[in-house]
Amino acid sequence: MVSITGRIAGLIVLGMTAGCASSGTSQAAPRMDWRAIATEPDRARLRDWRSAWVQAIDKAKASGHGAEIAAEGALLHPDAALAGATPPVGDYRCRVIKLGAKAKGALDYVSYPSFTCRIAEEGGMLSFTKLDGSQRPCGFLFPGDGSRMIFLGTMLLSDERKPLDYGRDRERDMAGAFERIGDRRWRLALPYPHWESTLDVVEITPIG
Repeated sequence: MVSITGRIAGLIVLGMTAGCASSGTSQAAPRMDWRAIATEPDRARLRDWRSAWVQAIDKAKASGHGAEIAAEGALLHPDAALAGATPPVGDYRCRVIKLGAKAKGALDYVSYPSFTCRIAEEGGMLSFTKLDGSQRPCGFLFPGDGSRMIFLGTMLLSDERKPLDYGRDRERDMAGAFERIGDRRWRLALPYPHWESTLDVVEITPIG
């Protein structure tokens, strides 16, 4: 677990998930309002999620990817969230789409092959962990409103086995909205990620 000093004195902030911990031992999860835990930059990113979405879609369409965006349907529509965002525990197929390149000359639309991720119960809360690949988000899903949960976590890179504490490295911190967009279909939308794109959208569907 991570203690914030000087910002939220005495509060336990974010214990990383068992799937992220090198020991494989589950740690106690936080039971708080995400607003008391999120860093100010992450609160700003979540507050400006619609601006990120519009900018990202506009860039991708201007680069000739309108057909791909339309073909994804609800996945890339900002207002497609349905009631009941909470997913069941289990393993999932997760596919990342990156929209709106930050660097000049980079691709404005990239769809990656599916990887494996896991929703787990950690000390009374749900965790989300990407299990494979060179970039592996891991963190907790906090209660939001009726149509979304809030994801706060960090990024593991390459062969790292233990994540940095949330809030320690702004470049590794992650924040997004976890939403249900269909029958057994969810997404994790990450506005203004620190690397590469303006918006990352992760499609999440159960395995089996």
